[in-house]
Amino acid sequence: MSETYVECLVARKPSTVLSFLKILLIMLTVVFVLIGAIFLPGLVVAAITGVGAYFATMNANVEYEYLYLDREVSVDKVMAKSRRKKAGVYSTEQMEIFAPLNSHRLDSYRNRNLKTIDYSSGIAAQPEKRYMMVLNGDTKIILEPNEAMVKAIQSVAPRKVFTD
Repeated sequence: MSETYVECLVARKPSTVLSFLKILLIMLTVVFVLIGAIFLPGLVVAAITGVGAYFATMNANVEYEYLYLDREVSVDKVMAKSRRKKAGVYSTEQMEIFAPLNSHRLDSYRNRNLKTIDYSSGIAAQPEKRYMMVLNGDTKIILEPNEAMVKAIQSVAPRKVFTD
């Protein structure tokens, strides 16, 4: 049995709200550290805003890493290029269809009330690079794979993968 291995890394579009929150919390931390030099409760507030700034920084810079190996697509969430978290593993046997978001083949799935999971960059490009994978008729996953990954998935499920 030959195993195909393809890896792809996609950076998520930076959230303006989280970027603003990160800067605001860093500024508040500095202010409360200065206030904490005079009043001790200021240091407690500085510690709380510092922890908030840490989490805002981690979630403001997110990348998704797709890994295709042996009929499975694995998605990892990389936060601030330092922490990795397993987001999900999806089998191609459970896949109903895999096509670009603007494909006419997805018309029958557009009006369904499906659980949506978005692992893409969030940027609509021309031509459309994002693909939708529908699993078991109840979940749709939006990915932004490269050409090698699309061809690898198409080689194991040629009737379910479309590139139009």
